[in-house]
Amino acid sequence: MEFKNNAFEILEERGFVFQSTNLEETKRILSEKPVTFYIGIDPTADDLHIGHFFGLRMARILQDCGHKCIVLIGGATALIGDPSGKKDMRKMLTKEEVEKNAREIKNLLKRFIKLNGDNPAIIVDNADWLKPITYIDFLREVGVNFNVNEMLKKDLYKNRLEQGGLTFMEMGYMLMQAFDFVHLNDKFNCILQIGGSDQWGNIVAGTELSRKMNFKDGTPRPLMVGLTCPLLTNADGVKMGKTEKGTLWVSREKTSAFEFFQHFVNCLDADVERLLRFFTDLKIDTIKEMCKKDIVRAKKLMAFEVTKLVHGELEATKAKETAEKLFSKGDKIAENMPSETLNFNGELNVVEFLSMLSIFSSKSEIRRLIEQGGITIDGEKLDNQNIKIQLIKGKNIVVKKGKKVFLKVIVE
Repeated sequence: MEFKNNAFEILEERGFVFQSTNLEETKRILSEKPVTFYIGIDPTADDLHIGHFFGLRMARILQDCGHKCIVLIGGATALIGDPSGKKDMRKMLTKEEVEKNAREIKNLLKRFIKLNGDNPAIIVDNADWLKPITYIDFLREVGVNFNVNEMLKKDLYKNRLEQGGLTFMEMGYMLMQAFDFVHLNDKFNCILQIGGSDQWGNIVAGTELSRKMNFKDGTPRPLMVGLTCPLLTNADGVKMGKTEKGTLWVSREKTSAFEFFQHFVNCLDADVERLLRFFTDLKIDTIKEMCKKDIVRAKKLMAFEVTKLVHGELEATKAKETAEKLFSKGDKIAENMPSETLNFNGELNVVEFLSMLSIFSSKSEIRRLIEQGGITIDGEKLDNQNIKIQLIKGKNIVVKKGKKVFLKVIVE
């Protein structure tokens, strides 16, 4: 692959640059020759969410410029749990759950990172080098380089202490991730770690650990740097990635291509230009002009392009066509619209019926929406919470919440 020396400029222009442990050094190394970098993903779920996708987009830009990509699957760190941004300790997963999640994530990575052909990425698992190390050896080799007083000043630990406590196990997470960076440097000459800004403390710890280990044992190791992208938030500062059903996943089994498309087509107008910068290769001038002239067209294009990146062009086209049919024909059943199955036959109070659907969070929300005229069933606005719904096997029902949320209910 031909090396392109403007990777940093591309990242900066498109809004991916947020923090760097050494900004000038980062610019220099990315402009001189291909370097090896890594991005880490802990398999705490059997899927990737939109936040992972955002970070992987940053990795793909570097890869397309000729830099060598390592994706680290945290098979060991997922057993501990990253305390970053958490009020309480993460749910502990079994080893079997982590291994299953890791396999699923590896299958999804090919959508976002080149794993074959010219300049393919490699996938590694930190369980391969962390599990064989004995506890005492890890403390003596790595733990001795960390000052607890300094660690507790970091936001990821400071916030956990203020919000309910911090376990000794979680304290070890930073040490493990820091050692990952050192190990990848020793084995693959990896000198750059990228990630979201929520990983800033862990990334800094890796660069500091390298410096301290160099000083202690004289191991020849080049300067290692970290670079973070901002968290994916909307113009109001709210973290993106939540749908009516919860987290916005990249797997179609959890978030359909239509739901994915709708999530982005319903975004704030103020977010469209940023999202086009992040998730398309359109020139910046073209993006600015499009957003200025026709924000609705720009938003639809952005939603299509993001869905295409995640689900492929065929699924993105289907999602777009489904949305057009739904909003042009009203509450009629359209192919590929989101659906849920209910195993119930007979008569049911409408509030009870609606509470069985994932697009509603509570019965109180349902009652409030009924009072506001915000729910329709098969095209009829619901104005009475005491009516009965007849559920018949084989009959489909279309429920509409507000103006933009549709759901086909399949009765079995």
